[in-house]
Amino acid sequence: MNIGEVAKLSMVNAKMIRRYEEQGIIPKASRTFAGYRQYSEKDVHILRFVKRARELGFSMKDTKQLLGLWKNQNRSNSQVKSLAQKHKTELEEKLNEIQAMLSTLDVLIKHCHGDSRPDCPILQELECHKGRH
Repeated sequence: MNIGEVAKLSMVNAKMIRRYEEQGIIPKASRTFAGYRQYSEKDVHILRFVKRARELGFSMKDTKQLLGLWKNQNRSNSQVKSLAQKHKTELEEKLNEIQAMLSTLDVLIKHCHGDSRPDCPILQELECHKGRH
């Protein structure tokens, strides 16, 4: 299959396929005499796996590691579970941070009159926290 066909079947665009290949996420495609990339059904399965891992928010590094575990029939499921648990914990931390930001914004928006007055609690909050990270 050429890159267009594998992109359609895997639902991963050609640009990302080339990027995954460059990063070593997927094996380098074989080439025709004319230099066109050639892919197999196995490559489609790998790309679908990578796409799903990325949809779940796994980093490229973790995706590569998961892919290696997927290919290794001698793997320990504990390794897979550990990676998934670590990722879940990271997502929960991000969610908590986002929820805290939303709560702060709710309070600020509630206290902003949204009129022509120059006093704005939103801008005052941003000013009071300048220099903080």
